[in-house]
Amino acid sequence: MKLANVSTLAILTSSAAVSAFTTVIATRSSMVSRTVSSLNSEKLPIVGDESIMSQKAHGTSEKPVQKELLWGCDYETADRICNFNRHYAEYAGYWTSTNFLKEVDRSGPTKYYDSVTGKLLFEAPKGRTMDEFLKESASHGWPSFRDEEVNWENVRCLSNGECISVTGTHLGHNLPDKSGNRYCINLVSVAGKPEE
Repeated sequence: MKLANVSTLAILTSSAAVSAFTTVIATRSSMVSRTVSSLNSEKLPIVGDESIMSQKAHGTSEKPVQKELLWGCDYETADRICNFNRHYAEYAGYWTSTNFLKEVDRSGPTKYYDSVTGKLLFEAPKGRTMDEFLKESASHGWPSFRDEEVNWENVRCLSNGECISVTGTHLGHNLPDKSGNRYCINLVSVAGKPEE
Protein backbone atom coordinates (compact mmCIF):
# COMPACT_ATOMS: atom_id res chain seq x y z
CA MET A 1 0.00 0.00 0.00
CA LYS A 2 2.82 2.40 0.82
CA LEU A 3 4.36 1.60 -2.56
CA ALA A 4 1.09 2.44 -4.33
CA ASN A 5 0.89 5.76 -2.43
CA VAL A 6 4.50 6.61 -3.40
CA SER A 7 3.71 5.81 -7.04
CA THR A 8 0.54 7.89 -6.89
CA LEU A 9 2.46 10.74 -5.24
CA ALA A 10 5.19 10.50 -7.90
CA ILE A 11 2.59 10.61 -10.67
CA LEU A 12 0.80 13.55 -9.03
CA THR A 13 4.11 15.37 -8.47
CA SER A 14 5.10 14.63 -12.01
CA SER A 15 1.75 15.95 -13.29
CA ALA A 16 2.09 19.08 -11.17
CA ALA A 17 5.62 19.63 -12.49
CA VAL A 18 4.45 19.21 -16.06
CA SER A 19 1.56 21.58 -15.42
CA ALA A 20 3.88 24.17 -13.82
CA PHE A 21 6.40 23.77 -16.64
CA THR A 22 3.62 24.19 -19.22
CA THR A 23 2.45 27.37 -17.45
CA VAL A 24 6.00 28.79 -17.46
CA ILE A 25 6.45 27.97 -21.15
CA ALA A 26 3.06 29.46 -22.04
CA THR A 27 3.88 32.64 -20.06
CA ARG A 28 7.28 33.02 -21.71
CA SER A 29 5.82 32.30 -25.12
CA SER A 30 3.20 34.97 -24.52
CA MET A 31 5.92 37.45 -23.46
CA VAL A 32 7.94 36.68 -26.60
CA SER A 33 4.82 37.03 -28.76
CA ARG A 34 4.06 40.41 -27.18
CA THR A 35 7.68 41.54 -27.72
CA VAL A 36 7.65 40.46 -31.37
CA SER A 37 4.22 41.99 -31.78
CA SER A 38 5.38 45.32 -30.33
CA LEU A 39 8.37 45.29 -32.70
CA ASN A 40 6.09 44.55 -35.62
CA SER A 41 3.64 47.26 -34.58
CA GLU A 42 6.41 49.84 -34.13
CA LYS A 43 6.11 52.32 -36.95
CA LEU A 44 8.86 51.64 -39.42
CA PRO A 45 11.03 53.06 -40.67
CA ILE A 46 12.43 54.77 -37.59
CA VAL A 47 12.65 58.43 -38.55
CA GLY A 48 15.84 60.31 -37.77
CA ASP A 49 16.47 64.01 -37.43
CA GLU A 50 18.07 66.00 -40.26
CA SER A 51 20.89 66.94 -37.86
CA ILE A 52 22.36 63.44 -38.32
CA MET A 53 23.46 64.58 -41.78
CA SER A 54 25.06 67.82 -40.62
CA GLN A 55 28.55 68.67 -41.88
CA LYS A 56 31.32 66.89 -40.00
CA ALA A 57 35.08 66.42 -40.45
CA HIS A 58 34.62 64.53 -43.76
CA GLY A 59 31.36 65.59 -45.39
CA THR A 60 28.47 64.11 -43.43
CA SER A 61 30.79 61.62 -41.66
CA GLU A 62 33.75 61.96 -39.33
CA LYS A 63 36.09 60.10 -41.69
CA PRO A 64 36.37 58.67 -45.22
CA VAL A 65 35.17 55.21 -46.21
CA GLN A 66 37.38 52.21 -45.49
CA LYS A 67 40.23 51.76 -47.97
CA GLU A 68 39.56 48.06 -48.70
CA LEU A 69 35.85 47.68 -49.40
CA LEU A 70 34.20 44.32 -49.95
CA TRP A 71 33.26 42.96 -53.36
CA GLY A 72 35.74 45.22 -55.18
CA CYS A 73 33.62 48.33 -54.65
CA ASP A 74 35.29 51.51 -55.87
CA TYR A 75 36.74 53.65 -53.06
CA GLU A 76 36.21 57.05 -54.71
CA THR A 77 32.63 56.27 -55.73
CA ALA A 78 31.92 55.01 -52.23
CA ASP A 79 33.43 58.05 -50.51
CA ARG A 80 31.53 60.46 -52.76
CA ILE A 81 28.18 58.70 -52.30
CA CYS A 82 28.55 57.98 -48.58
CA ASN A 83 29.94 61.32 -47.42
CA PHE A 84 29.34 64.06 -49.99
CA ASN A 85 25.92 63.21 -51.36
CA ARG A 86 22.33 63.50 -50.28
CA HIS A 87 20.36 62.69 -53.43
CA TYR A 88 22.31 60.63 -55.92
CA ALA A 89 23.20 56.96 -56.17
CA GLU A 90 25.61 54.59 -57.80
CA TYR A 91 24.26 53.76 -61.24
CA ALA A 92 21.44 51.21 -61.44
CA GLY A 93 22.92 47.74 -61.58
CA TYR A 94 26.35 48.83 -60.27
CA TRP A 95 26.20 46.04 -57.69
CA THR A 96 26.09 43.44 -60.49
CA SER A 97 29.35 44.81 -61.95
CA THR A 98 31.23 44.11 -58.70
CA ASN A 99 32.30 40.74 -57.25
CA PHE A 100 29.16 40.68 -55.09
CA LEU A 101 27.30 37.99 -57.05
CA LYS A 102 30.41 35.78 -57.14
CA GLU A 103 31.30 36.20 -53.47
CA VAL A 104 28.02 36.57 -51.55
CA ASP A 105 27.08 33.64 -49.30
CA ARG A 106 24.05 31.96 -50.85
CA SER A 107 23.54 29.47 -48.02
CA GLY A 108 22.49 31.95 -45.34
CA PRO A 109 22.05 35.62 -44.48
CA THR A 110 24.86 38.06 -45.28
CA LYS A 111 25.73 40.93 -42.95
CA TYR A 112 26.19 44.34 -44.55
CA TYR A 113 28.39 46.87 -42.75
CA ASP A 114 28.69 50.66 -43.01
CA SER A 115 31.51 51.47 -45.44
CA VAL A 116 32.67 54.29 -43.14
CA THR A 117 32.28 52.94 -39.58
CA GLY A 118 31.98 49.17 -40.01
CA LYS A 119 28.74 49.11 -37.98
CA LEU A 120 26.18 46.46 -38.89
CA LEU A 121 23.38 47.99 -40.99
CA PHE A 122 21.54 45.14 -42.73
CA GLU A 123 21.34 41.35 -42.68
CA ALA A 124 19.67 39.62 -45.57
CA PRO A 125 17.86 37.62 -46.58
CA LYS A 126 15.43 37.26 -43.68
CA GLY A 127 11.95 35.92 -44.29
CA ARG A 128 12.81 35.12 -47.91
CA THR A 129 15.40 33.19 -49.87
CA MET A 130 18.63 34.58 -51.30
CA ASP A 131 17.20 34.02 -54.78
CA GLU A 132 14.17 36.17 -53.87
CA PHE A 133 16.45 38.88 -52.43
CA LEU A 134 18.61 38.89 -55.57
CA LYS A 135 15.60 38.87 -57.91
CA GLU A 136 14.01 41.84 -56.15
CA SER A 137 17.34 43.71 -56.08
CA ALA A 138 17.88 43.07 -59.79
CA SER A 139 14.38 44.29 -60.67
CA HIS A 140 14.96 47.59 -58.85
CA GLY A 141 18.63 48.10 -59.75
CA TRP A 142 20.00 48.25 -56.19
CA PRO A 143 20.22 45.86 -53.25
CA SER A 144 16.71 46.05 -51.77
CA PHE A 145 16.13 45.36 -48.11
CA ARG A 146 12.90 44.95 -46.12
CA ASP A 147 12.05 46.12 -42.57
CA GLU A 148 13.09 42.86 -40.88
CA GLU A 149 16.49 42.99 -42.60
CA VAL A 150 17.39 46.44 -41.21
CA ASN A 151 19.45 46.87 -38.03
CA TRP A 152 17.42 49.76 -36.59
CA GLU A 153 20.05 50.39 -33.94
CA ASN A 154 22.26 51.90 -36.69
CA VAL A 155 19.84 52.93 -39.47
CA ARG A 156 17.34 55.78 -39.79
CA CYS A 157 15.23 57.29 -42.53
CA LEU A 158 14.63 61.00 -42.87
CA SER A 159 11.14 62.34 -43.52
CA ASN A 160 11.96 62.66 -47.25
CA GLY A 161 12.77 58.92 -47.50
CA GLU A 162 16.56 59.24 -47.45
CA CYS A 163 18.04 56.20 -45.69
CA ILE A 164 21.12 56.96 -43.55
CA SER A 165 23.29 55.52 -40.83
CA VAL A 166 23.08 57.10 -37.37
CA THR A 167 26.62 58.40 -37.93
CA GLY A 168 25.83 60.25 -41.16
CA THR A 169 26.55 57.81 -44.00
CA HIS A 170 24.18 58.21 -46.95
CA LEU A 171 22.83 54.71 -47.72
CA GLY A 172 20.03 55.14 -50.24
CA HIS A 173 16.28 55.70 -50.09
CA ASN A 174 13.12 54.04 -48.84
CA LEU A 175 10.91 53.47 -51.90
CA PRO A 176 7.87 51.58 -50.60
CA ASP A 177 6.00 49.22 -52.91
CA LYS A 178 2.93 47.00 -52.56
CA SER A 179 4.86 44.71 -50.18
CA GLY A 180 5.82 47.54 -47.80
CA ASN A 181 8.97 49.50 -47.11
CA ARG A 182 11.77 48.79 -49.55
CA TYR A 183 15.20 50.23 -48.80
CA CYS A 184 17.11 50.61 -52.07
CA ILE A 185 20.70 50.82 -50.88
CA ASN A 186 23.94 51.65 -52.65
CA LEU A 187 26.24 48.65 -52.44
CA VAL A 188 29.19 51.04 -51.99
CA SER A 189 27.54 52.26 -48.76
CA VAL A 190 27.28 48.79 -47.20
CA ALA A 191 30.54 47.22 -48.40
CA GLY A 192 32.47 47.86 -45.20
CA LYS A 193 34.26 45.39 -43.01
CA PRO A 194 33.01 44.95 -39.42
CA GLU A 195 34.31 47.40 -36.85
CA GLU A 196 36.97 45.97 -34.60
